[in-house]
Amino acid sequence: MPLRSLRLPLLAAGLAAGLLATPSFADQSDNGAAHSNKQVCADPADGFAACDSYVSTKGGTTTPDATTSYTSGYSPAQLVKAYALTGLSGTATVAVVDAYAHPNAAADLAVYRNQFGLGPANLTQVNQSGGTTLPAADAGWGQEEMLDLEMVSAICPSCPILYVGGNSASFADLAAAVNTAAAKGATVISNSYGGAESSAVNTYAAAYNHPGVAITVSSGDSGYGVQSPASYNTVTAVGGTNLVLNVDGTRKSETAWTSAGSGCSAYIAKPSWQHDTGCSRRTVSDVSAVADPATGVAVYDSFGSTGGANWFVFGGTSVAAPIIGGVYALSHNTAGTPASLAYSAPSGSLFDVTSGSNGRCVARKTSTSSYLCTGGAGYDGPTGMGTPNGAAAF
Repeated sequence: MPLRSLRLPLLAAGLAAGLLATPSFADQSDNGAAHSNKQVCADPADGFAACDSYVSTKGGTTTPDATTSYTSGYSPAQLVKAYALTGLSGTATVAVVDAYAHPNAAADLAVYRNQFGLGPANLTQVNQSGGTTLPAADAGWGQEEMLDLEMVSAICPSCPILYVGGNSASFADLAAAVNTAAAKGATVISNSYGGAESSAVNTYAAAYNHPGVAITVSSGDSGYGVQSPASYNTVTAVGGTNLVLNVDGTRKSETAWTSAGSGCSAYIAKPSWQHDTGCSRRTVSDVSAVADPATGVAVYDSFGSTGGANWFVFGGTSVAAPIIGGVYALSHNTAGTPASLAYSAPSGSLFDVTSGSNGRCVARKTSTSSYLCTGGAGYDGPTGMGTPNGAAAF
């Protein structure tokens, strides 16, 4: 069956609305300690993954702090400016892989892109086998899907987007979806999910090994500790930060997010391009981007919301993975093993994140291992080699 291609209309009124509202989060530099957030996906059973996203909630409650119009959360223009991506464009097909499907994805993506003047989307949606009958809807994973589609749109609005929905959140179904995304010609594949490593971690590693394809994977939202598939040594493991902007939209500060995943894999061999000395196996992460819900991003999602309050603020390393996927698309470079590129990047092409922590490392008092959970000069676990300063490191 042919792919279902959806081209969405542009509403002129969205441009002005999107450019006028520019929250700075200038007063939210405390890594989220005073803020309330709700985990979007339930903790997974063995053999299954959970999405790595949080939605901001009304203080002290589990009720999302949703609004009927865009009022808060970083906009595409703010993200592009903060990471020095202004003026760049791409044509690569970026695939988003998640479980299940969002029934209003095309329409909701249109609203988001209209709000921020991004132009019509080129969105194709398929199931894990490549067919046009989409899997069942799921509210939590549906929110994850919208977050991913909108972050790719924010960073590379000119890029075609391919959504591939797994029949379930099992690692088997998600791996099948990744293989389908590669077979359909995507040169960037964003994955915003994971689960704890186990002795069976290598079972699906082959699905995440497609030379010449940049496969980004969120590092996790539970602080220090490693999850799969971020631990695979063929993917770009994406950590998370707290990003605060100046009033003019430039980057004021960036620190390691307290809940970003990081650490030393218990099973996966160290790739040749990674040289940190405190871990003999694969170290997570490689690079990073904003993830703290306290300095989160604007997301439009109508599935399951009430009263037209469809604008949310999201965080989690699920934000960072599609952002970095979009940067790969802007770089026009996914040759070889794209995860290795940041380790030999030109000087100044990454912002070095030198402070913040995501927990307590094993043998944390020794200088040889504290970097696994603490931001510092050069490489560190929570933020990797740093965050984008343009696309030259990708």
